Amino acid sequence: MSTKEAAAKIRPIKPYDPSDLDEEHLLTSWDTPMRPDAFDLTDEEKIDKIEQHFRNIMQTLGLDLTDDSLSGTPRRVAKMFVKEVFSGLNPKNRPVARLFENKYNYNQMLVEKDITFYSHCEHHFVPIYGKAHVAYFSGGKVIGLSKINRIVQYYAKRPQVQERLTVQIGRELERVLHTDSVAVVVDANHMCVASRGVGDTNSKTGTAYFNGKFKDENVKREYLNYINAPK
Repeated sequence: MSTKEAAAKIRPIKPYDPSDLDEEHLLTSWDTPMRPDAFDLTDEEKIDKIEQHFRNIMQTLGLDLTDDSLSGTPRRVAKMFVKEVFSGLNPKNRPVARLFENKYNYNQMLVEKDITFYSHCEHHFVPIYGKAHVAYFSGGKVIGLSKINRIVQYYAKRPQVQERLTVQIGRELERVLHTDSVAVVVDANHMCVASRGVGDTNSKTGTAYFNGKFKDENVKREYLNYINAPK
């Protein structure tokens, strides 16, 4: 199945209505929706604008911004948005992955599991957090393990939908490693489910991306058995 066909399967059949985003988990694109002018402002200019907007939000909520505990909050939130939790929106922060020759001719799957990530739901801007489990077969090159973590973090640090996050990690690994034999499984907790709405604190969400050799059921089973093995 092509990516276009897969994306079509998860789009709603009924006409798109922005109000649906409150209750339905919609995915409109595999790419993070960005405006063409997204980087016309510098980081400092963005921080200044967000600070003022967040100050207005807090004042609208009735908070006293002259209080010592709250006075610095708008600036702290603005810096956190630009420099930390949404830093993955800026392509300048994309990890540069150095590749190495596969000198040992290792031709089995390499798996890195339990990569912790923190992201934010793009529908309510509340946290998504969990573990990513990544595997690949070398196409002649290998990558430093820490770079796999950095790729996961880069795509997590933006407003996200879990399905998109999973695919973005998989596609980036394919691009960097020059191989299509990549697998990604993401298990995550969604605070938009736990802390609001239905208020379910026990459920988790799982998504997967399999390509190349991982489409073979035996290879897929070996990978899944490994990541699910007791610690």
